[in-house]
Amino acid sequence: MARPEEPTAGDGVSAERPAAPRGVSIGAGEDGEAATHRRLPRNVWLLGWASLLNDVASEMIYPLLPNFVVGVLGGSRTMLGLIEGVAETISSLLKLIAGGWSDRVRRRKAFVVSGYALAAVARPLMAVARSPWDVFALRTADRTGKGIRTAPRDAVIAESTGPDVRGAAFGLHRAMDHLGAALGPVLATVFLWWRPDDLRSLFALTAVPGACAVGLLWWGLREPAPGPSPAAGARTKLSEFAPSFRWYLVALVLFTLGNSPDAFLLLRAEELGVAKALLPTLWFGFHVAKSGGNALGGRLVDRLGARGMLLAGWFVYAAVYAGFGAADALWHVPALFLAYAIYFGLAEPAEKTLVAELVGAERKGAAYGWFNAAIGIVALPSAVIFGALYDRFGPPAAFGWGAAMAFAGAVTLSFVRPARTASAG
Repeated sequence: MARPEEPTAGDGVSAERPAAPRGVSIGAGEDGEAATHRRLPRNVWLLGWASLLNDVASEMIYPLLPNFVVGVLGGSRTMLGLIEGVAETISSLLKLIAGGWSDRVRRRKAFVVSGYALAAVARPLMAVARSPWDVFALRTADRTGKGIRTAPRDAVIAESTGPDVRGAAFGLHRAMDHLGAALGPVLATVFLWWRPDDLRSLFALTAVPGACAVGLLWWGLREPAPGPSPAAGARTKLSEFAPSFRWYLVALVLFTLGNSPDAFLLLRAEELGVAKALLPTLWFGFHVAKSGGNALGGRLVDRLGARGMLLAGWFVYAAVYAGFGAADALWHVPALFLAYAIYFGLAEPAEKTLVAELVGAERKGAAYGWFNAAIGIVALPSAVIFGALYDRFGPPAAFGWGAAMAFAGAVTLSFVRPARTASAG
């Protein structure tokens, strides 16, 4: 656990400020964008660098995990869906618990550091996995760490920024996360050129960037000044949140019900002719595109509003999944992955910014916990349904299901009307 530390109101903490009118940029042109990033506080940058290092480690493994489970260990596609679904469900439910708990104790850092530490220990142990069930246990431990850290970390970002730069802050964090996810496959590719098929040694090396991320946060992250204490009985109860926030969660559930683990996209790419050795390179390009999209998308959220950006992202997602189902040529793979990266640039900065617009400052941890729990409630059934459809009926049925549920979620989201001033609550 992290060292006890008194909250600071200096670096990493900025008071809530009135938002700029929608459609009006902060600054002008290139100078305004540079000024926005200079205003982002220490905590945002530290969490961004920690996410970069953590994702370097994670994505050295993830693009190769489907091949490892199905090809090396002899697991089925349904087992792959079970591994990812259970791991993500546990992770998301823990986010609810950790988010509410961090509101109650009014401390975030210990959750963030310990969550990164657990993942940093679990990932390298994949090197000694001998069955799909070993991968199941280790992947679950990895995602448990993610569950512990995510809601408190998002609350730190929200509490460390004013509403006029919050979208840019979440966009920067996701951009650095994806940049790390781009670098991880590059390192994996170089290693596999040197030692072909030595996946186990590669997995063991993920201990290095994981340890660096933990050390950075242990010594550098500061507690933001705590907001108002939540009222008794209103810390995690969903009924205490505004109807607009609850409807947002309904939309998230519908969308996520058709949202498959990305492992299936890598499997689909391999089926369409991408060589195993090139999968990390494909994953690299995908994450570079996502990183740039998030950096730009975060600034657009602050100017255009979170809900409209998220709606656009979900409609793009529906079109991309329909495309993956219908694809029948190798060249379709890079085109679809690029379009999929556009979805992330539109949606990722917007979805967390929208949470801050819909809830008051005293329950941000719990709100981000509910946001992730809503996704986690259906992560297991969505992954298992997708895998079963894939096994029994093939890609068109599985990806068509994902497209239909994305459209249903977007229709529901269109009825959510955030009050932008809520973010200052």
